[in-house]
Amino acid sequence: MNADSINQLLQRGFRITVGATSFLVETLQDPTKRDDNLNKLNSDFTQLTEEWAERGEMTEQEARNFVDTILNQQSSSVNSDSTNVSTTNPTTTSGVASDIQRDLLELTREVAALGVDLQTLQESDSQN
Repeated sequence: MNADSINQLLQRGFRITVGATSFLVETLQDPTKRDDNLNKLNSDFTQLTEEWAERGEMTEQEARNFVDTILNQQSSSVNSDSTNVSTTNPTTTSGVASDIQRDLLELTREVAALGVDLQTLQESDSQN
């Protein structure tokens, strides 16, 4: 396996994990979709992983757009503040950036933990 194949495999696994997480949250939060989603779990697992991969890709794109929007707002805020030095508060700008970084790091940890949990569940299902 070359590096591109490994990268694609990891990316697909990540997207399936994010999609499965989205599926789980939807199942828990929406009683009208709960039965449909639980029935899907009993159906073709290959089709379900494809659906999760698609959901994960959409969620990944939405997250990237969100982060890009925040970074663009932050950079435009820094640019406009730099023209008016008297109103610049560097601790506020760096505080917002560190809050965003901390939140992103926490979300990354949560997604990684969910990925490990999903893998453990898949392995236990394959053994049964």
